[in-house]
Amino acid sequence: MLTRTEAVTVLNQVLAVPATRTVRGIPTEVPLDHDDGMPGPCALALDNLSLVRPALCTERVTDLSPEVMARVCTALQVATAC
Repeated sequence: MLTRTEAVTVLNQVLAVPATRTVRGIPTEVPLDHDDGMPGPCALALDNLSLVRPALCTERVTDLSPEVMARVCTALQVATAC
């Protein structure tokens, strides 16, 4: 989930980014692995953001380090041309 924690309780939907085992090596992906707390090699696909209900976010898989979150922000900038 990308939505900031403070907003989750007041929103009907939150911004989510899927993790996929298909790693393409494109600038809108952030590769992750066991070192990041993921069960195996994968990538966050910032081109495929979606809105989901917070109730569907029942189990946290991992907390990403500030360094990885900086890479997520960079990939999000590329994905949105922002």
